Amino acid sequence: MDNIPYDYEKRIRERRHRREKMRRRRRRRRILLVLLLLLAALLTVVLVKYGGEKEPPKEPPAVEESKKSPSEPQPKQKPTDWRLVLVNPWNALPETWEPPVMKELSSGWEVDARCYDDLQEMLGDCRAAGHEALVCSAYRPRELQEELFGNLVQENMDKGLTEEKAREEAAKEVAVPGTSEHQLGLAMDIVDMEYQILDDTQADTPAQQWLLKNSWRYGFILRFPEEKEDVTGIIYEPWHYRYVGREAAEEIYHSNLCLEEYLQRK
Repeated sequence: MDNIPYDYEKRIRERRHRREKMRRRRRRRRILLVLLLLLAALLTVVLVKYGGEKEPPKEPPAVEESKKSPSEPQPKQKPTDWRLVLVNPWNALPETWEPPVMKELSSGWEVDARCYDDLQEMLGDCRAAGHEALVCSAYRPRELQEELFGNLVQENMDKGLTEEKAREEAAKEVAVPGTSEHQLGLAMDIVDMEYQILDDTQADTPAQQWLLKNSWRYGFILRFPEEKEDVTGIIYEPWHYRYVGREAAEEIYHSNLCLEEYLQRK
């Protein structure tokens, strides 16, 4: 792992660009919601005034329980199944955590040896379907995550931020050491060989389209799906896959859940 085959500074810049796009998208949604509420209020007034017999007001739709804000409790569990270990901004791995036996891929990255065969089968079937998928990132040791996070904190401090604020801003772009799934060896970033940029366009590539529809058959899920940012704590990443085993992957895929929601139901 001495030669890291990936430009992490480029990835940080891409993350910043995606976060800004996500902020603009959320602002548009809020404006649309306000307009819809105003329209609904206006229609209610008209119906009450001119609609004859009054009907009892309808209760507003309940907020989905799964849409938790980052400040709300997250599922904290100690699963006996190694495939379902939860790692996110609220559930960190202990500093004493030891990685399992790893197996190297042709790209030079390593993954947990227990998911290696399923990963190879998935990539092989994707290739047989006429698409070429590439694992551009997989297992990352805690030391590397500490280096990436520390570099970004220092970069923010060089811009004039206090250390506390610099760490807070860095955590929006790079996982705090111990909270990255890549440390498990069960998470990997997979891209289309013909388009290796980590942005939302990745979801439209042929290889990614195939993976999004079929990865569950091999025990993998798209870990950070769209519209689940408030639950996972991570913005939409249509390239980040996590091995959870075939049974759990099938249920998560067909129920349109993320891992946090799946574990909350267990």
